[in-house]
Amino acid sequence: MLQFPLWKRLVIWGLVLVGLVLALPNLFYGRVEQANDARAEIVQMGATPERTAAAGGWPEWMPSGLVNLGLDLRGGAHLLAEVQVDQVYAQRIDGMWPEVRDTLRDARDTVGTIRRLDDGGAVLEVRISRPEGLPEALELVRGLAQPVASLTGGGTSDLEVTGDTAVIRVQLSEAERAATDSRTLQQTVEIVRRRVDEVGTREPTIQRQGDDRVLIQVPGIGSAAELKALIGTTAQLTFNPVVNRTDDANTNAGVGNVVYPSIDQSGTNYVLERSPVVSGEDLVDAQPSFDQNGAPAVSFRFNPSGARRFGDYTLENIGSPFAIVLDEEVISAPVIQSHIPGGSGIITGNFTVEEATELAVLLRAGALPAELTFLEERTIGPELGQDSIDAGRIACLVAFVLVMAMIWASYGLFGLFANIALIINVGLIFGLLSLIGATLTLPGIAGIVLTIGMAVDANVLVFERIREEAKTAKGPSRAIQLGYERALSAIVDANITTFIIATILFTLGSGPVRGFAVTLGIGIITSVFTAIFVTRAIVVAWFDRRRPKTLEV
Repeated sequence: MLQFPLWKRLVIWGLVLVGLVLALPNLFYGRVEQANDARAEIVQMGATPERTAAAGGWPEWMPSGLVNLGLDLRGGAHLLAEVQVDQVYAQRIDGMWPEVRDTLRDARDTVGTIRRLDDGGAVLEVRISRPEGLPEALELVRGLAQPVASLTGGGTSDLEVTGDTAVIRVQLSEAERAATDSRTLQQTVEIVRRRVDEVGTREPTIQRQGDDRVLIQVPGIGSAAELKALIGTTAQLTFNPVVNRTDDANTNAGVGNVVYPSIDQSGTNYVLERSPVVSGEDLVDAQPSFDQNGAPAVSFRFNPSGARRFGDYTLENIGSPFAIVLDEEVISAPVIQSHIPGGSGIITGNFTVEEATELAVLLRAGALPAELTFLEERTIGPELGQDSIDAGRIACLVAFVLVMAMIWASYGLFGLFANIALIINVGLIFGLLSLIGATLTLPGIAGIVLTIGMAVDANVLVFERIREEAKTAKGPSRAIQLGYERALSAIVDANITTFIIATILFTLGSGPVRGFAVTLGIGIITSVFTAIFVTRAIVVAWFDRRRPKTLEV
């Protein structure tokens, strides 16, 4: 026991110091938050005396990470939206008409004249004037089908083409509908997240709920109506010619040009012509697909007018890059390999299936894919959030005081050591929450309160073992050493099971359940650390100084 290495003590107290320093900004929450906001505004909009003064409210050399407050603590808006996924089927099928028409037009000698019968919707109906040409017409239209690009739809086609006498019917296959539903929800979540992030709100919760719903919770926003208006704004997608590429964001772009940063290459900027070749309004669809080598890629398609402009541009600029720009950020800048007539093209690269799907989502993120119907909306006022904070603070203090009093009364000086470790434990919890940028919710506070109670369990196990060993007259040093050694397995076993539960809650849960799981999991880690290492370091330091002949535990 007395040979507790110096380097271990330094590591332990070093970790404690780092954790407490990381937690320190939370004691000055308002000032740090104001400084962080001001620094972000200076980066985006430039410095003003007011912003500079606000940014100076907290030293830059100090950690400035805060525990984000969730919707139930800060107040804000809550929406539950239903995505009208059926609209996407109609858009996809409607976008197929020009391609079907052009395909059948090339076989006019066999199928005769062609005429569209439907008025829009999920089924495209085309009549040909020569019924005897129906088999060939069906074969030609079926040739337009593509493999379903999803993990569950492998080997199936995205189109279901049927015929009756002289009428051809085209609709999405069941597998493609399922894949489309998934992509539509993913795209909606991405668009909503981008729009919410645009206004600088912190830690919004935007999650898919079931097959066709999206949960949107934004702390700090004034009302549900304000949030609905925010989501209703339109993002801007454009395809611009690339002038050059630069690392200097402040470079002189020249007349008629603009400088936009790359969305995924930090420090890379593109000088682009201000006038786009085509805009997102001309984009009919973008889907994950595969290139001629079977590698994941992204295919896209424009409407007729956009297709004509894009075709003319690619014909005249083979070998030149063009940029896909979303909200003044360059998503991708591929090089035009060949003339792209017909308004469709493919973007290749070293994509995985997931990356190709994500890029397709971004390409389509210029507009919501389908209408959102808001099923539930609530505005949670800051007063309710403050009440929750006050109630949580009181609960923590009461739990803290009662536990500390009980431990001190039960174990005397060793109880005081445990109480010091308990205070450090709470500090380390907030330090880790600040480090990972976790969001604290009301259930999260409950998790911290629960952790406070659990934190002393490990100390109780150690002290009881020390007490038992001291009764066998093995000497104070040997009793302390055996106490820690024999309590270790019980402490680890008990906390591992709880940590597994916290992991399951975090994996399968959402929203407040995850908040509870995060604080519980972090609390377990810090409580085990403080019980096994911090209290031991304190006891060793005390023993080295006092050298007691007997132990009073």
